[in-house]
Amino acid sequence: MGKWFYLALFLTIGWVLNAADGHRIKVKIEGYDQQELFLAYYYGDKQYVLDTARLSHDGFFHFAGEKPLPGGVYLIVLAPNNTYFQVIVEPEEQFFSVFAKRENPSENVRFEKSPANDLFYGYLSYLMKKRPEADTLRAQIERESNTKKKEKLEAQLNKLNDEVLAYQKKFVADNPKSLTAALVKAGLPMEYPEFSGDEEAVQLAKWRYTKAHFFDNMNLADPRLLRTPFLFERVDYFINKLQIQHPDTLALAIDEVLERMRPAEETFKYYLIHFLNFYARSNIVGMDAVYVHLADKYYATGQAPWISEEQLKKIAENAAELRPLLIGKIAPNITLQDRSGHTVSLHGIDAEYIVLYFWRYDCGHCKKTLPDMKAFYDKFKNRGVKIVSICVKFTDEVPDCWKYVDENEMGEWLNLVDPYHRSRFATIYSIKTTPQIYVLDRKKEILTKRIGAEQLEEVMDRILEMKQKEKQQGG
Repeated sequence: MGKWFYLALFLTIGWVLNAADGHRIKVKIEGYDQQELFLAYYYGDKQYVLDTARLSHDGFFHFAGEKPLPGGVYLIVLAPNNTYFQVIVEPEEQFFSVFAKRENPSENVRFEKSPANDLFYGYLSYLMKKRPEADTLRAQIERESNTKKKEKLEAQLNKLNDEVLAYQKKFVADNPKSLTAALVKAGLPMEYPEFSGDEEAVQLAKWRYTKAHFFDNMNLADPRLLRTPFLFERVDYFINKLQIQHPDTLALAIDEVLERMRPAEETFKYYLIHFLNFYARSNIVGMDAVYVHLADKYYATGQAPWISEEQLKKIAENAAELRPLLIGKIAPNITLQDRSGHTVSLHGIDAEYIVLYFWRYDCGHCKKTLPDMKAFYDKFKNRGVKIVSICVKFTDEVPDCWKYVDENEMGEWLNLVDPYHRSRFATIYSIKTTPQIYVLDRKKEILTKRIGAEQLEEVMDRILEMKQKEKQQGG
């Protein structure tokens, strides 16, 4: 199973429990000669070890505790190579016994006092019987060259698929409250209405329908799903594959997911933290807007009561730093000096497009990217683009900025400094590393930011192309 993460370790040799309290899972594995066995569970996209049991004198491994286990899919993990088989834990079913064999435990397992696992493995047994039939038909179809025979085989496969689907639907209807039924239902294929139009129109309609109905068969408010391997995969696909990867679109999609999860407090908490951390780490341009959205909508409004005041303050500070620099915002005005000491206001610069380039003369990466910056300027200087070059050095280091400008023939750019950092530009623009690049339009709106110098040419070509289309449409 890969790396194990230990959240808690309980060596349970014996216990004193009332029958109505806590949990107790007894496990006996024929042919297993190790002294330890592990109980683990799914959580998000990872698996965690919850408990370790030693072999008892009665031949069983006992997993027991004073608190009930949250519902979900758990794993019985065998030493030393971490092979495992799954067990279902339902909130109302906490005391049961498991009997398995060392070889292929999933295929040689039975339960006592666990209808939930009888149901789960009964369903798996049905699928295991049908899978060889399907695999055989697929192999025959792949080899068959005769069109009529191939069509006949495909019809047989379709019939088998229909049979399995009918079984699954009946299984869900007959066992509506079980976790197994919830998992089966979540895996049912989406049924689409008939769409009209050409192929492109049909595909677009199908995509929109998929987004709107993606969770029809999955109750995100079911707290048991958090401890299964399926929920994270579905949510990740919905956000990162089905959505247009634009911060506004993603924010709306995340809101939809969180609202569906809200009744399941632990699930809501897990995913709100997950999304905040994910977009805090994202290197994709513009995704900091999703972080700000989550900070403003959920954390700033008291919807994350588990967080400490110190953490909340840090999130608020991060959001406040990012907010004025989001794509689409008017870039904060700063006033600096040119070489002659004249003041220059960013908002007073007359240019169709401004490339703000923050650099340091002792920055190795700045030196490497400088040829790209110069090549970019040579190509776009007659197309309304101006580079505003800002040296991130102060006081007695400023003369070396001008020396660097001369040595690297940057004289055509608008080179600026702020010897005493009166404008606080490094703080306002969050310049923690160099180089940093922002692209602004005539209104000083931030079009893009924090891109590499090698990307500038492609980005500017795209910006100018879009501008030209807007003019044509306007005309």
